[in-house]
Amino acid sequence: MRSAFIFTSIFFLLSVTVAAAGTVYRFSMLPLHSPDEVMERIAPMALYLSLRTGENIIPVVYRDYAEYESRVLSGELAIGYQNPSVYIKISDIHEPLFLAEDGLGGSRFRGLVIVRSDSPVQSLSDLRGKRIGIVGKTSTGGFLSPRLTLQKAGLEAGRDYRVIEATDNTQENVIFSVHLNEVDAGFIRESALHMADTYLPPGRIRVLAEGEWIPNYCISVNRNLPEKLKNAIRKALSEIRPGDPVFRNLHITGLHPVDDTVFDGIREAASR
Repeated sequence: MRSAFIFTSIFFLLSVTVAAAGTVYRFSMLPLHSPDEVMERIAPMALYLSLRTGENIIPVVYRDYAEYESRVLSGELAIGYQNPSVYIKISDIHEPLFLAEDGLGGSRFRGLVIVRSDSPVQSLSDLRGKRIGIVGKTSTGGFLSPRLTLQKAGLEAGRDYRVIEATDNTQENVIFSVHLNEVDAGFIRESALHMADTYLPPGRIRVLAEGEWIPNYCISVNRNLPEKLKNAIRKALSEIRPGDPVFRNLHITGLHPVDDTVFDGIREAASR
């Protein structure tokens, strides 16, 4: 909360400095965490881009996945940071610049199928007829990646198991639902596995299976932005060095240039 307040103060001062630029450009990320955490993740990058481009780029936080998508599709969001499942739905409005890289899978990531450690579920086939908690149907790590693994095992969502979306579409709430036996299993992003450890008994969650590898989150820009600004954003992002606080706050290690064709496989998988 204190960090969010500090960044808000900085942005107030910054907005005065760049007010002559006139236009305000909004930057946000898919709200897969609490509003405070999302703000802490994106505020440093928004500040960095503002300073590097000379434009007023502000961080904004949206309520849920649906609001995020609708704001992008309305043209409100200049810069976005989202998973591939959401990107393919907004790609008429936004174009990708970079894939995020992290210490787990580089420029790709995957989901996990989790159960309680004392669950009788021991294999994917045991999930037939069960309830599975998911982050949301447009979540990649928290739905698409594990769903593809279950498809390979002959299990289809809706036909062979029932999916239940988490409150507020958060990874943590999927884990809590598994912990409380509200669902028989859960789909989460691999990097979220220990996100709720502070609130759970030690060893409460067990990994049943790993999901399919998927291209990582991408940074995208509105296709209608001035080319000069797009190029300035691209250049600024490409010059961030590993270990920079901008990367650390966003929980990534780097950025990899990307074009839209990388997501064709996701489009195909999502259409099944």
